[in-house]
Amino acid sequence: MADNEQNTAAQEEQGPQFAVQRVYIKDASFESPNSPEIFMSPWKPEVGLEMNTQTNQVGENAFEVVLTLTVTVKNDEKTAFLVELQQAGIFAVSGLGEQEMHHTLGAFCPSILFPYAREAIDAMVIKASFPALMLAPVNFDALYAQQMTQAQQEASEAQH
Repeated sequence: MADNEQNTAAQEEQGPQFAVQRVYIKDASFESPNSPEIFMSPWKPEVGLEMNTQTNQVGENAFEVVLTLTVTVKNDEKTAFLVELQQAGIFAVSGLGEQEMHHTLGAFCPSILFPYAREAIDAMVIKASFPALMLAPVNFDALYAQQMTQAQQEASEAQH
């Protein structure tokens, strides 16, 4: 057997493999366009959250997953602050089927990254002299299932 075939056979015998190699902030920005005036108003925040994930293969069994969170907080119709954070991680994943791999990278990895992103956003908000903003937990499995259902519906509509 060739070395490559032996490695593949050895991986299959070992079963699925998963490891977090690194977690890091890839990009972060904070804006408070209406300060200092925004500090003079009674604090009744309206919080908006947008999320997105992106996956890049960076090695044979290594994948970078980037969770992008954009938080917009308004107070009395004015933007109090806007935070955008790209929380990333490098994950070693092997021995999974295509569907399991897609689910791991699309739901499991973002759920690992989210607490780091939430903490980084909260720290930026506090340093900007705003009240703490602890984002609610996110069910990435439910979001992933919703995306898959939507993609299947769009595919079947495109066939008709």
